[in-house]
Amino acid sequence: MEPKIFDHVGVMIHLVDLEITNVLKNWLVPLQLAPEQYLVIALLLKKEGISQNDIANTLKKDKSSITRMLASLEQKGFIKRTGSAIDRRAVQVYLTDEGRALSDEVDRISSRTKELLNSGFTDEELTELKRLLMKVSGNVNPL
Repeated sequence: MEPKIFDHVGVMIHLVDLEITNVLKNWLVPLQLAPEQYLVIALLLKKEGISQNDIANTLKKDKSSITRMLASLEQKGFIKRTGSAIDRRAVQVYLTDEGRALSDEVDRISSRTKELLNSGFTDEELTELKRLLMKVSGNVNPL
C-alpha cells in the first residue's frame, strides 16, 4: 500500500516536476546546460538585455541563485553581463553569439518537451489542467 503522503497534491506536483527535470537533464547534456540554465537561455532568446533581477523574478528564483547560474553561463561563453546605462545598480544580460547559436536546439527541446507532456491529453483536458495548476499556484501565492 502506498503511503498517504503520495495522496498530497503538493507531493504529486513535486514528483512530476522531478521526473520532468530528469528528462530535461538528459536532453540538455549535449548543450552543457542544466534545466534552469536552459530556462535562462530560452528567456534571453525572447528578450535580451533584461536585468538579473527580472530574470530572478520571472523564474521565481532568489537573486543569489541567479547570480551563480549566470556566472556559470558566462563562463561557458553563452551570455555576457553589462552594467545598465540607466541604473548603475542593475546588470543587464545578453546572449553571446554562442548563446544565440543554441536557439534551434532550445526550440527543438521546448517543442519536444511540450509534445511529451501534452501526449494523451485532449485540448479540453490541457485547458483544465492549466486552470487547475493556476488555481494551486493562486492558493500558494494568494496575493
